[in-house]
Amino acid sequence: VQLQASGGGLVKPGGSLRLSCAASGLILKYYDIGWFRQAPGKEREGVSCISMRDTTTGYIDSVKGRFTISRDNAESTVYPQMNSLQPEDSAVYYCATELSKDPASCGLHLNDYHYWGQGTLVTVSS
Repeated sequence: VQLQASGGGLVKPGGSLRLSCAASGLILKYYDIGWFRQAPGKEREGVSCISMRDTTTGYIDSVKGRFTISRDNAESTVYPQMNSLQPEDSAVYYCATELSKDPASCGLHLNDYHYWGQGTLVTVSS
């Protein structure tokens, strides 16, 4: 299983970015996807997730209403859309995946996922 995250970059406060996570070596429709971020000096935290059935998504409170996650199983890709970005959103963002245990739910904890991709850096600054 391999995950390739991309789409990071420099954006001004209030701006938007669309990240992507391309998966290979698996049939994505059987896996949950989680997005995590790690800012300098801070622990890695779960940001959003999407379940196998694509009917359940999860977000941490600080990104609710600003971030949206979607998936394209045919393309084996997951797309977190990040709007109204703020400097505190600056971090390295990672995608992770795990064989779904409950098709109608997904997790935001590191231990929920076994496979991890490399990160993509998001910097929000004026």
